[in-house]
Amino acid sequence: MKAVVMNRVGGPEVMDYIDRPDEQPGPGMLLVEVAAAGVNFMDIGVRHGSAWTDMPLPRAMGVEGAGRVIAVGEGVSDFAPGTRVAWVYGPGSYAERVLLPAASAVAVPDAVDDRTAAALMMQGLTASHFGTDFYPVKSGDIALIHAAAGGLGLILTQIIKMRGGQVIGRVSSSDKIAAAKEAGADHVIVDVEGNFAEEVLRLTNGEGVDVVYDGSGPKTFQGSLDSLRRSGTFCWYGPVLGGPGPLDIMSLPKSIKLGYAVFFDHVYTPELLRARAQQLFDWVAEGKLKIHIGGEYKLSDAAKALTDMESRATTGKLILIP
Repeated sequence: MKAVVMNRVGGPEVMDYIDRPDEQPGPGMLLVEVAAAGVNFMDIGVRHGSAWTDMPLPRAMGVEGAGRVIAVGEGVSDFAPGTRVAWVYGPGSYAERVLLPAASAVAVPDAVDDRTAAALMMQGLTASHFGTDFYPVKSGDIALIHAAAGGLGLILTQIIKMRGGQVIGRVSSSDKIAAAKEAGADHVIVDVEGNFAEEVLRLTNGEGVDVVYDGSGPKTFQGSLDSLRRSGTFCWYGPVLGGPGPLDIMSLPKSIKLGYAVFFDHVYTPELLRARAQQLFDWVAEGKLKIHIGGEYKLSDAAKALTDMESRATTGKLILIP
């Protein structure tokens, strides 16, 4: 089968499109034919050497996708050959076929196509955690979302709007305004340098927002602090761009609550994974949640997909098609 691997740590040049031997599923495992694989910032972190450092090289890439079960290992009773599944943490998903723990897979309903399912899992479960768990948005709340035209930002915006909140989205260029607005953002700020707090305060009559979702790295940290209201919540996420450095907790202003949100804390059992994923699938089927696929690439063009993502020129979710 064809697969994308990294042969060393580095940039796009370390990625190879190669033939790998087919494998059979062991106990508790599934062998899945991949219909579409999701592209994530996590994959860039793996390639840069900040994650999966204990895995040998060449290292298979990708963690997310959707497809059809080909074979099941001993002890698997939830899935059978032919079942359509999606997954959010399956190392080696940039491939024609992937071995997955059955516990990490969810059944995909007929109302949701493979591309949508593959584009939904990582960002959808993350957005669900952010908007319903880490900070349960309520009617009338105002949220600031960084990278509002990205795959996560577009889904999070829609979830917040479903819960009766308002959204101020920050984007890096004017050509991303339309995507953020279409998802439901009430206001969109175009900013590259991190100079957005003054506009956020103007839009909130000097009060600030109830919650900030910031995965944009150290450059936006201070502006996000300044954008919060008293007792507001700061949701920090995304390890690839790094953290803000050491913090003096007594220097945090306005009694804010600051935390690092990880979606695995939302889906820490197979039962929770399947329940949360089913809620996302239901929203899609009901037309309440629209998944914007901003680019489809051949599997062999995985390096280009990651390069485009790193350039910040894309909107929505990028996927690979074997």
